[in-house]
Amino acid sequence: MPGAARVPRRSQSRYKGGRMPTAFLRAITQLTEPSLRRLLMASLAIAFATFVVLLGALWLALPWLAGLLPAATPHWLRVAVEFVAGAGAVVLSIILFPAVVTTIQTTLLVERVCGAVEARHYPGLPPPRSPGVAEQVVISLRFLGTAIGLNLVALPLYFVPVVNAVLFVVLNGYLLARENFDAIAPRRVAWPAQRALWKTSRLRFWVAGGLFALLMAIPFVNLAAAILAAATMTHLVEASRREAGATSSPR
Repeated sequence: MPGAARVPRRSQSRYKGGRMPTAFLRAITQLTEPSLRRLLMASLAIAFATFVVLLGALWLALPWLAGLLPAATPHWLRVAVEFVAGAGAVVLSIILFPAVVTTIQTTLLVERVCGAVEARHYPGLPPPRSPGVAEQVVISLRFLGTAIGLNLVALPLYFVPVVNAVLFVVLNGYLLARENFDAIAPRRVAWPAQRALWKTSRLRFWVAGGLFALLMAIPFVNLAAAILAAATMTHLVEASRREAGATSSPR
């Protein structure tokens, strides 16, 4: 597929879709339309199942550590370890939920979310490059490994008041922004231009990622956060692409 024509500079200067509040409001509004409503229902089911499985797995795995204590361990200490392990399962499930659910939903739904947003707001765009399943899986697993690793390293700081909230938003905001960008940008932007696009617009993406992380921390809202994140990032990537005059990826 030939590259899309560069957007005239005059059009770029007038384009408002790159403002994060505008992109986010467009994403919320479209949730009421059939194109995204069906995907939202699927997202809710995936997110709920992911959290239940994640919490259940951690709840079973972490208290098992108490069984490693010596037989002579005082009862009060054993109870304390079991309590801390159980609390740790809940905390870890909350911390890791954004990374795990984003990985699953990005692999299964992001292409359809992007298609729905583009059909509604950018009908003049040429057909995108469609990443293969293997490529999507590699991107998702790479993100999941990085996200789990960094969050586990930072785990002690999550028990420090105030610091834990800031860390959660900043760290997971970056990770969610990067994951959504890496999943969405290749549809329209060739690889060499993707790096430049991220570099020039990373603050915009990171701020959006911080919002995504906040949504992931709100019960029930977090079930729909991944769809909102993908839809919002589609607008932001398209805005950044237009502003940079980047052409679409070859098919």
